[in-house]
Amino acid sequence: QVQLVESGGGLVQAGGSTRLSCVVSGRTFSNYAMGWFRQAPGKEREFVASIIRSGPSTAYRDSVKGRFTISRDNAKNTVYLQMNSLKPEDTAVYYCAAGPGFFVTTVQNADYWGQGTQVTVSS
Repeated sequence: QVQLVESGGGLVQAGGSTRLSCVVSGRTFSNYAMGWFRQAPGKEREFVASIIRSGPSTAYRDSVKGRFTISRDNAKNTVYLQMNSLKPEDTAVYYCAAGPGFFVTTVQNADYWGQGTQVTVSS
């Protein structure tokens, strides 16, 4: 079984930055593509960013390109999401996900999920 534990986030002012971390245990981290998703109240969970097993190839949703950066450290079993120039519309619960494919870009191709961490961006 794979466990994913997110940390980081919290309350951030618009224009500010924060970094999310997700530590993975239970299986070989480098066997999985990793992704970040988010879910705002009343909305469906949506893809944010993904990185392939060995890095550095990445994928992003259009609205975060140039502002967010996903990275991974396979020695630390950790994936990160650096979030800059935050906007109120980035407010959501952010989830870390692991999947066996090349990228993890849909809810359906994620096999494992973290519990989520709240990011609130105030205007």
